[in-house]
Amino acid sequence: MALIASAAVVVVALLHAYFLVLEMFLWQRDSTRKTFETSVEFAHDTAALAANQGLYNGFLAAGLIWSLVAYGPKDGRATIGFFLACVIVAGLYGAATVNRRILLVQALPAAIAMVLIWLA
Repeated sequence: MALIASAAVVVVALLHAYFLVLEMFLWQRDSTRKTFETSVEFAHDTAALAANQGLYNGFLAAGLIWSLVAYGPKDGRATIGFFLACVIVAGLYGAATVNRRILLVQALPAAIAMVLIWLA
């Protein structure tokens, strides 16, 4: 179970590393604008905001990986749980304010990883 829980945490971390890349480096590309349903003008006007948001996603990914490597899935439950809770809250807020799809892409994987970590 610890291996499955660890894998779930890594998946959440990789998702957030991907969000970092999208928001910091690819925000104004056509494919990213299509994903986020934004216009050329909006992407241009919000590039700095998106980069800042991407940086925070990177911190979440780093925190998850650091917690997992430094403490493991069992001893690191509290720290990993903290970072997963941050992801879940951000996903719930994003789903409520931006797009419900965020619930499935961000909050649900983190919630599943949270359950698995506490079952490990």
